[in-house]
Amino acid sequence: MKLDVEMFELFTRELELCRVKPGENIVVLTADDEWQDHAQAFMAAASHLGATTFNMNLRRGQQNAVGVQGRHPLVGNALAMSALKSASMVIDMVGLLFSREQAEIQAAGVRILRVMEPFHVLKQMFPTADLQRRVEYAKGLLESAKQLRFTSDGGTDIVYKLGQYPVISEYGFTAEAGRWDHFPSGFSFTQGDDGGVDGVVVMQPGDILCAFKKYVESPVALHVEKGHVVEITGEGLDAQLIRSYIDSFNDPRAYAISHIGWGLNEKARWYQFSVSRQLTSEHVMNALSFYGNVLFSLGPNLELGGTNDTACHLDLPMRNCNLWLDDVQILKNGDVIHPEMRVELTSSGA
Repeated sequence: MKLDVEMFELFTRELELCRVKPGENIVVLTADDEWQDHAQAFMAAASHLGATTFNMNLRRGQQNAVGVQGRHPLVGNALAMSALKSASMVIDMVGLLFSREQAEIQAAGVRILRVMEPFHVLKQMFPTADLQRRVEYAKGLLESAKQLRFTSDGGTDIVYKLGQYPVISEYGFTAEAGRWDHFPSGFSFTQGDDGGVDGVVVMQPGDILCAFKKYVESPVALHVEKGHVVEITGEGLDAQLIRSYIDSFNDPRAYAISHIGWGLNEKARWYQFSVSRQLTSEHVMNALSFYGNVLFSLGPNLELGGTNDTACHLDLPMRNCNLWLDDVQILKNGDVIHPEMRVELTSSGA
């Protein structure tokens, strides 16, 4: 396979941010023939930086298809797990997120970088030191807050009690032992206390249904009591899609409120799904990271130390919301107004 020079150079910069150095062991984890150009470029970049590297390629069966959270080819593979837990860093192109296996690898002190986007998105959203600073600042605010509330003119008004769960930051690279990140990204998030989320979330046209890679076209109201969605209302197709999708997992835990946070990557594009409908390899990091979104979600919480490992995960990034941590306002009508996290966007911004 011919090495893409531009990809090699970008991935070398990425691994430099991850502080890859001589003597480290870097495992590039793939499945079947997925992302082989990425894998080759990452291995070349790791070797260039003096690390030892190899590609662990697994077979993806129907039971661990792409898009089903926490289900992947490592389940039950003790030999592969042993090798991964001995690595310095794993570049995950399989999708270990929300799995017990990922938590086990991290607990062994291995840093993990998830990479699930095509090259043009990795290049477009490449991380910066300033993004890291702003995301880490958001993490600090979340760690000290006791309550998060977000509202919208469309009728959203929901309150999260905070403090039971840790806070995770994602800014696109990982340099600390045991730390996970997603290249690219740009947000911090946490989980509401068990039973401590109440209110209503009203999704409006332009909000995003990541599971379907589409925009909401008609209002959908999700009524939340004690950390679970108890009713979904709406007259259009979107409400039916959400209900049917969740019910298809036959797991009441799929209705649990999952993580909450807000996007800070000014390079991410809210409108990306509209211009990339034919690019089926694109994941959802533009949607999750775009500047000023509220990242509302349902489903599993294993990555935050919880026990909900349902395979149904719904990320629902929302625009034009207001968000407060305790009495400090962070977002106003979808704009980041806190001075430590604000970026002055140009007309080409998100």
